[in-house]
Amino acid sequence: MSGTRGLVRWVVIAGVVLFGVGGVWAFGWPHGFFQVIATYPPYNRHLFHDLGAFQIAIAAAMAGGLIWRDAVTVGLLGGTVGMVVHAASHVIDHGLGGTPYDMWLLLVVAAVFVAALWVRLRQVRSLRA
Repeated sequence: MSGTRGLVRWVVIAGVVLFGVGGVWAFGWPHGFFQVIATYPPYNRHLFHDLGAFQIAIAAAMAGGLIWRDAVTVGLLGGTVGMVVHAASHVIDHGLGGTPYDMWLLLVVAAVFVAALWVRLRQVRSLRA
C-alpha cells in the first residue's frame, strides 16, 4: 500500500469515527449534543435526531467504502442506514410536528431501501462466485 493510499484510508477511518460518534451522540443524547457542540437556540430534539441520523449514514457510507469497491452498494448502504435511522427519529418523535403520515411514509421507504440493499448484496455476492 502506497503512502498516499494508506493516508487516505486513515482519513476515511477517522471520518467513520468522527461522523459515527457525533451522529450517535446527536441521535442518542440530543440535549447533551446541543449543550456541548451546537449551542444555537432554540433546542429542537427532532432536529438533533435527524442530524444524528444523517451523520450516522455518512459514517456507514464511508465504512462501506472501506469494505466494498462497488459504488452502488456503498451508496445504498449509506442511504439505507440514513433512511432507517431517520424513520426511527420520526417514530421516537411522533407527534412533535410534521404530518401524521411522515412516520409511516418513512418506515415504508426505509423498508424499500433495506430490500434494495439486500438484493444488491446478493447480486454482488453472486458476481464473485
